[in-house]
Amino acid sequence: MKVELTAIEARVIGCLIEKEVTTPDQYLLSLNALTNACNQKSNREPVMALSESDVLDAVDALIERRLVSDESAFNSRVSKYQHRFCNTEFGDLKLSEQEKGIICGMLLRGAQTPGEIRTRTNRLATFHDVKEVEAVLEHLASEDKGPLVVKLPREAGKRESRYMHLFCGEVDVSAMAAAVPATSSSSERVAQLEQEVAELREELDALKAQVESLLS
Repeated sequence: MKVELTAIEARVIGCLIEKEVTTPDQYLLSLNALTNACNQKSNREPVMALSESDVLDAVDALIERRLVSDESAFNSRVSKYQHRFCNTEFGDLKLSEQEKGIICGMLLRGAQTPGEIRTRTNRLATFHDVKEVEAVLEHLASEDKGPLVVKLPREAGKRESRYMHLFCGEVDVSAMAAAVPATSSSSERVAQLEQEVAELREELDALKAQVESLLS
């Protein structure tokens, strides 16, 4: 796999993909809207506190690598950005809706179990059950051109193994296994509550973007 992102670049790409799917009427994103998306407290792990300068540096680096493009109108005072991470005409990375949803979720939240992925990506893709999530993950882990995700060792006391994307380089499996997430008994409920909060925040973001577009 040729693409390797920094943590901030991964957050930028994840946010652009997320907003493209969940709030298409507000996509493309201005620098301000993108920064707000990167710093959301819901559906983000870890929560970041990036400045517009931090985000712009990442965007500029991604533009140089043709992973993001500036699609602002001629003479526009506000730049508008879109991702070119996957499914572009000349790009190598082609993802199905389900694959794209999973990768987006991992770019935003890191390692997750299939159950967590199914709950947290319900606005990005449709999965009928956890087994369907697992099947897509196994396909992503065995891509002919190189794996896009890796299955982590199952933690003691957990029913499911977590999976992590490989777009930020190889994963230190031992270190990831040592990181303890929410307990399995509460993780699904927590994920559901987080998703509800995320939906409310996205509605607020959409309203903010509408106001911003009127002022630009």
